[in-house]
Amino acid sequence: MPMIIQKLTWDANISAFIMWVVVGFLITTVDLKIKPILKGILIAFLVLLPSAILIGWKEPVSLIPITIMTLILSSLLGFFINKYTEKQK
Repeated sequence: MPMIIQKLTWDANISAFIMWVVVGFLITTVDLKIKPILKGILIAFLVLLPSAILIGWKEPVSLIPITIMTLILSSLLGFFINKYTEKQK
């Protein structure tokens, strides 16, 4: 949603959406013995890393909001995935 509000291109919006789908999939399938919030943060930043290098090379200031949003969204994703998949085990 923040990217749509900023009126970024559709390819950027689709890329971000797919990244978060992949992060959600990896959080549910990877079996790391760490707290769910940290697991979400770690996986999201590992997935983001190649794109962050490309973005930071041309626009380093752009990494600040990207980092903040990734930190918030990944911790929430890790928490909620753990909360709702814990009952199914």
